[in-house]
Amino acid sequence: MVDKALGTGGRKSEKDLKIRVKSAKGRKVSSTKWLERQLNDPYVAKARAAGYRSRAAFKIKEMDEKHHLFRKGMRVVDLGAAPGGWSQVAAAATGSTDANPLIVGIDYLEMDPIPGVILLRKDFTDDDAPAQLIAAMGGKKADIVMSDMAWPTTGHRPTDHLRIVQLIEIAAAFALDVLTPGGVFVAKVFQGGTEHELLHMLKRHFKTTFHAKPPSSRADSAEAYLIAKGFKGTNDTEPGEGEYDR
Repeated sequence: MVDKALGTGGRKSEKDLKIRVKSAKGRKVSSTKWLERQLNDPYVAKARAAGYRSRAAFKIKEMDEKHHLFRKGMRVVDLGAAPGGWSQVAAAATGSTDANPLIVGIDYLEMDPIPGVILLRKDFTDDDAPAQLIAAMGGKKADIVMSDMAWPTTGHRPTDHLRIVQLIEIAAAFALDVLTPGGVFVAKVFQGGTEHELLHMLKRHFKTTFHAKPPSSRADSAEAYLIAKGFKGTNDTEPGEGEYDR
């Protein structure tokens, strides 16, 4: 149940205009706070108005606008695609259609069909998942591998950090196998950064590596995105002069 509080004298302040969610029997405090945040989030309303499946669509859209990730005709792999917002943005930006699908998404959660996107319902960490993705791409190389994957948090920060780094490592290893020269890798990370070995590896294989915090990523969220551009291949070379900004 929600209500809107009024200020004194009938005048509404910005604070008063926020929707407040009343506690309900059986609902956790954390769930109430999440619902209240969703109801007051302008990006949730914007996503609904634009036909996006989640507010996360604006994260990849904003990163594309600033860092020029997509071009027409690009092939894209979306890891942890559900509910499909990133795939929607990628399909529109690349010109992907049902007749010529350029986007392949994978998630263990069920998703409704998306025009121009091949969707696989499967856990990406399964041993046979990479082969199924490659088959879905028709054996062709990808121009972008993007990952918004994250394990459910345990509440123990060191454990959660190790788990997300593990996901990034698996996604990065896949990207090295399937990216075309000049390709791009985008992955969600959290405060604490990536492990030194992973960053060193990415610098060795990409011209530039940096972190991005799109405006639609909540200010109080620990998430950020690692972007690696200009895939150089998998030859064992020393790191170039790529930039690295937190």
